[in-house]
Amino acid sequence: MWIDSHCHLDAPEFDADRDAVLGAARAAGVVQMVLPAVAVPHFAPLQRLARAQGLAYALGIHPLFVEQAQDEDLERLRQALADAAADPLLVAVGEIGLDHFVPGLGRERQRHFLLAQLRLAGELGLPVILHTRRALDEVLSALRRQPVPGGIAHAFNGSAQQAAQLLALGFRLGFGGAMTFERARHLRDLVRTLPAHALVLETDAPDIPPQWLYRRAAERAAGALGRNAPAELPRIAAVLAELRGWTLAETAPIVRANALAALPRLAALARPLR
Repeated sequence: MWIDSHCHLDAPEFDADRDAVLGAARAAGVVQMVLPAVAVPHFAPLQRLARAQGLAYALGIHPLFVEQAQDEDLERLRQALADAAADPLLVAVGEIGLDHFVPGLGRERQRHFLLAQLRLAGELGLPVILHTRRALDEVLSALRRQPVPGGIAHAFNGSAQQAAQLLALGFRLGFGGAMTFERARHLRDLVRTLPAHALVLETDAPDIPPQWLYRRAAERAAGALGRNAPAELPRIAAVLAELRGWTLAETAPIVRANALAALPRLAALARPLR
């Protein structure tokens, strides 16, 4: 019924109970997930997990990891994508992009890796999964320089104008736990007013927990967990439905169709709605 368009199920936070997390997601009606890679050393383990569980995946080098990456990793990415070209579970290049939120990250190196990965996606005809934190205008500029076959702007939190520009470039916009916070007024207003075809759902698990899982810093320091999980997606979808004035039954086919439009290879992997 639901597709989690962005989930890091390979993250170490799930090492102790990954099978249970996956089982809970499937019991909740999450029939498919997209697992984006973040660094070359993670490619092979992520692919093994995806293939063992029949899950979609993407390969790319995340902007938070480019400082540790070697220049040769771009060629390793090219080879990994070539080796997986016939793998039906490979649906995108990602997670790639720019991050201007975390201090101390080299912006020029981020731009170099982003443009190189956009070129790869364009050459291979693959959509991309974008990370755009505090860097949307620069990512848009890169996309105009190096067009790709659309994709998803993950964890979108930009303006209506930026949203329109991404939509014009063939992208859909990912929304998840952040929109469940009542204080996120700008984001919730955006979700209410965007065209319906713009919206895809994601968890970014184990990150960006929804309001009902959020723990303050003091609570986390005391050992309280706020781990997000793909089983939370239907409840996140209920928030989207409320904001839009839709029923859940109306919401499911809309966001599903948008995910398939953004990542066309998903169509062969997601079961039909009943």
